[in-house]
Amino acid sequence: MTATRGFGIDIGGSGIKGALVDLERGRLIGDRLRIDTPRPATPEAIADVVAGVVEHFEWDGPVGITLPAVIKKGCAHTAANIDPSWIGTDADTLFAKRLGKDVEDVAMLNDADAAGMAEVRFGDPAGRKGVVTLLTFGTGIGSALFHDGKLVPNTEFGHLEVDGHDAETRAAASVKDAEELSYPEWAERVQRYLSVLEGLLWPDLVIVGGGVSKKASKWVPLLDVRTRIIVASLQNNAGIVGAAAAAAEGIEH
Repeated sequence: MTATRGFGIDIGGSGIKGALVDLERGRLIGDRLRIDTPRPATPEAIADVVAGVVEHFEWDGPVGITLPAVIKKGCAHTAANIDPSWIGTDADTLFAKRLGKDVEDVAMLNDADAAGMAEVRFGDPAGRKGVVTLLTFGTGIGSALFHDGKLVPNTEFGHLEVDGHDAETRAAASVKDAEELSYPEWAERVQRYLSVLEGLLWPDLVIVGGGVSKKASKWVPLLDVRTRIIVASLQNNAGIVGAAAAAAEGIEH
C-alpha cells in the first residue's frame, strides 16, 4: 500500500462494488468486484459481503464505504432500497468490527455524495463552479449538491414529489427496466423530474451518473431542460472513487 492508493466500496440496492483506487488520477486500479446485494439487505448480511470484498483484494488500509442512506457521524438515518433495519444503525462501528479495524479507519458516506465528490475532484472542471447537482440513476435516484465545489451533504432529491409520486418510483433506471420502457419513454419521465428539480434549485449544471450513464447517448440528448447536462466522467465507478478518497483523507459525514 502507498499513499496514492485507496480502497472504496459502493453499496447499492442491487449490487455491492469494490475496487482499489488510484487517488492521484481518480481511476480504478485493475478490475472491480461486484456482488449482488443480499436479500434481505440487512446490516449483518451486507457487512459480510463487504468483508468478503475487502478480503478478496487483500486490502489492509482505511476503507471508504457508501450507503444509499442519509449518513450523519457514521450513523444511517434512512434506508433507501436496503432493509429498514439500517435506520439507526451505527454503520461506522458495524463495519469496523466486521473488518477488524479501528472506527477511524472506516469512512461512511451517502452513495451519491461520494460519487459527486469524485466527479467534482476528478471530472469535468465545470463541476467545480456554481450550483452543481449530481444525480445517479439506478435502483433509485441519488443526489449530491455542490456550491463552488463544496458539498451540501445528504440531499435526498430523488424523493421529491413529482405529480403525486415519489420521483424515483417513476424515473429511476430500475423503473425503466421493470416497466420495459423505451429510452424515449423513460427520458420523458426524467425530463419531468428534472424540470421540478430545476424550479427548486436553479442549478448551473446537472451531472448524470449511475449504471445507465454508460448508455447516455440513448437518452441524454432527448432531455429538453434549461440547465446544461453532462454525463459523469467516472460513470458508475464514481462512488467507489469518492469513498476511497474520503477514507484516505479521513472525511466523513
